[in-house]
Amino acid sequence: MNLRVKSKVWIENEVGMTVIGEGRFKILKAIRETGSISKAAVKLGQPFRRIWARVKDAEQQAGFKLVETNPAGSRLTPEGEDLLRKYGQLSKSCNRQANSKFQKVFGIDE
Repeated sequence: MNLRVKSKVWIENEVGMTVIGEGRFKILKAIRETGSISKAAVKLGQPFRRIWARVKDAEQQAGFKLVETNPAGSRLTPEGEDLLRKYGQLSKSCNRQANSKFQKVFGIDE
């Protein structure tokens, strides 16, 4: 049997509401890459309204703006960039640790 470990990491606010997880990370990353919420929605294959709602909910739960919009497009705020970078680092670190622990517990050599 070929086994592997899977894990999920997300960040919650003080009342347990999700600020960012893998889905919102992908949304913010797509907005940064495309410079547009609508282009990010197309890239992710999701409706614009869903992307917009998830950004607004993340901002509400975080307590600060993540995305700035203007007629030319959208971009992450400095706080949004910081959250994206830190979540990315945390997620990678947690996945490496989970993989390492899994290999030790299950006696798997890489």
